[in-house]
Amino acid sequence: MAADEHHEVYAPDQLKPGNRKRAQRGALISAVIMLMFFWGNQQGNTEKVWLVVAAVLLVAAIVGDVILRKAGLRPNDQ
Repeated sequence: MAADEHHEVYAPDQLKPGNRKRAQRGALISAVIMLMFFWGNQQGNTEKVWLVVAAVLLVAAIVGDVILRKAGLRPNDQ
């Protein structure tokens, strides 16, 4: 098998760019909803720790993406 015969196969929807702003808004809304679960019927604090960790990870992913795009380490087309 020659080196030029080895191609990666993509589905057409994998090459279609996504809506980055909509995904960022969705992640922020999800983080806010998670934090709103603080006022629930749980009795321990274990649930609260996991809610905060998940919300912080979502926000950190958005901030990291913005920083990488501004630094030019990630393409702005997607």
